[in-house]
Amino acid sequence: MLLTVSGPPGSGKSTNAAALAERFGLAHVSGGDIFRELADERGYTPVEFNELAEEDEQIDRDLDRRLREIALERDDLLLESRLAGWLAADHADIKIWLDAPRTVRAERIADREDKPVEVARQETTRRENSEALRYKEYYNIDIADLTIYDITCNTARWGPKSMQKTLATAVESYDYDTDEGKEPVEGVVYDF
Repeated sequence: MLLTVSGPPGSGKSTNAAALAERFGLAHVSGGDIFRELADERGYTPVEFNELAEEDEQIDRDLDRRLREIALERDDLLLESRLAGWLAADHADIKIWLDAPRTVRAERIADREDKPVEVARQETTRRENSEALRYKEYYNIDIADLTIYDITCNTARWGPKSMQKTLATAVESYDYDTDEGKEPVEGVVYDF
């Protein structure tokens, strides 16, 4: 089984992806972890590294190419990244998009990163705007287009355990005999 979990910063991607991977015995690959490691190795914050990526498209292309290669190599994987659903659109069994209002996400990020909520909100807004521009320019992907996802959820509506139970139930009831929705998305440039 190949699952993808995508969503903006603070949406609960990592928490839910880790729980799903554990529940279903899947390897868990996080694009965010890889991106933060690359930023740290080069002495940047994730926000600064995002802005650097606006000037150096090779940063995104290398990360996205690697994530797509991983997705193509394995069938026992949960791939978590902002673009995971797009990177594996043509062969993922279930593509999940998680979201929450920006105020909720900023509070989560502020708590996780021990910073003021307003700073987290401003950084998150800058980061999302930066990424949206790059995804459109590089791959012709409109990150706001959620039509490729099988499941979309507002994680602010449920606690982590309830959300994980809901997602697990959806995965368990999935009909693996159908291949509908596993074709390349029209207009997207699969040049990762």
